[in-house]
Amino acid sequence: MGGLRAGAETQTITSTADGAAGTGERDSPPGPQNRWGPLSAYLLAGAILFVAYLRLSETSQLNSDSANILLMAQDLLHGNLLLHGWYMSDVSFYPTEIPQYALLESLLGAKMQTAHVAAAMTYTLAFLFAVVLARSGASGRAAWTRTLIAAGIMLAPQFGLGVFALDLSIGHIGTSVPLLLLWLLLDRAPAHWYVPVLTAMVLTWVLMADQIVYLVGIAPLTLVCVVRVLRKTVRGDGHWTQRVAGQWYELSLAAAAVVAAGLAWAAIRLVRDMGGYAMNKLPFYFLQPGRLHHNLPAAWKVLQIFGANYAGLGGIQLALALLHLASVILVTAAVLLVAWRFFGEISLVDQVLAVAIVANVALFLLTNAADLAAHEVAVIVPFGAALAARVLVPASSGRPRLPRRARLAALTAGAVVLAGYTAGFGYELTKPSVPPANVRLAPWLLEHHLTYGLGGYWASSSVTVDSGQRVKVRALMQYTLKRDLWMSNVTWYDPKLHYANFVVLDSRPGNFSHWEPRRLIRKYFGVPDQTYRTGPYTIMVWHRNLLNDIPGTGHRHRPRPVRSR
Repeated sequence: MGGLRAGAETQTITSTADGAAGTGERDSPPGPQNRWGPLSAYLLAGAILFVAYLRLSETSQLNSDSANILLMAQDLLHGNLLLHGWYMSDVSFYPTEIPQYALLESLLGAKMQTAHVAAAMTYTLAFLFAVVLARSGASGRAAWTRTLIAAGIMLAPQFGLGVFALDLSIGHIGTSVPLLLLWLLLDRAPAHWYVPVLTAMVLTWVLMADQIVYLVGIAPLTLVCVVRVLRKTVRGDGHWTQRVAGQWYELSLAAAAVVAAGLAWAAIRLVRDMGGYAMNKLPFYFLQPGRLHHNLPAAWKVLQIFGANYAGLGGIQLALALLHLASVILVTAAVLLVAWRFFGEISLVDQVLAVAIVANVALFLLTNAADLAAHEVAVIVPFGAALAARVLVPASSGRPRLPRRARLAALTAGAVVLAGYTAGFGYELTKPSVPPANVRLAPWLLEHHLTYGLGGYWASSSVTVDSGQRVKVRALMQYTLKRDLWMSNVTWYDPKLHYANFVVLDSRPGNFSHWEPRRLIRKYFGVPDQTYRTGPYTIMVWHRNLLNDIPGTGHRHRPRPVRSR
């Protein structure tokens, strides 16, 4: 959890009834001569989408969350393979996004723009894989219709916080990428022994990076496989042991999910025992039934990631948000249809996607996770896009079809909605780029020869990366002035390695900026020798190493006399 500090009328449910898990017939694959066309189309679409989402990402402000990921990736790139000394957030991203950032930094450098490139790359991959999964098992008109539905739902993140959650903030949207590949494998691969093995490997890998995989990967797959085994055992012929043995594939997949949980736990523990990174833990609990109404406002965050949060909007943005309610309706309808036929003939992957969506939303609305940002439910966007397309559009042309008038109405409505989404996306792309947070502070500090200091979380690593690490600001906690070991390296605070002689205060309001613990600064550091002000910042300078006086470090500490000014 967490991670940062920050239609058509439906008559039948889609799918290849049993998907890859011992399922029905599929269209024969295209010949080699026909494969280059779709592949070229995907590559071209990916390039166009990447450029568009890079531009969209640049309309949202980068902050110290992104900067800390860049610094971790740089450390990894420089040989600290286990990230010794690093304290992660409550999510590590260690085997997934951090290597991605390191690869991009090797090409582009450790600068804020690299974070925009990584974010655009991640969302583009999630978009393309969701579309591929949506098209799986379909061809011709059905495949194109599924493509338009899935692509439409994911096309235009809501401007502002929606862009931040999906196309900027490193978080659970990145987790959806390997999971989508895994669901595609389960949907298309034959029931051979190697599929459960690959399943266990992928789940272990991504679970090490993000524990939300327990909820949107391991638990749904295990539950669905158990239900499928029980259903076929109860309804099958012959002795019950033979019926159970006949479900070896589903049993193997369930076992693979359980094994992955154990392997990920062991791998994380091994990294820790070898001196690797440490994890932060956030308090997590279910709300009492009488307090659940306090979480109702969090439902707007679910609307937000589908671009449908209309609260407080007006004009064109209100119209676009209301139009995006179509995406919410389609995904909700698909989930309900899967629930209706959950114990019948239905694709394993459709079941897994539906359970994952419900579980993610339930976690968000029934626990204290509702206090966190919208990226906590980001996974349901690509999952929902693929599910809606698969469930609402039959893959087989032999299925019953809607009446001609109903099909014409659905086609017209879909065209209007998609045109609105495209227009809204174009509107978002016209917004100006936003510079990184605190971008003006780094040059000022350099001009005054202040190169290593302390400050609040949001004015720390963003300044460090903005300056090309010529200025380094390390974060302290607001209410204790202790080291802020959230996405930071403990060696930053070692007085034997560094000399910190200034503190940066930020008077701007808001949780992403304000940091002025003046009383604690006077208590632990005393009165500064010089004080400067520039914009919203106050810079206090001492003629000694303040790292010795940070409370709770175990370094030499003595109270500093408080002198009158």
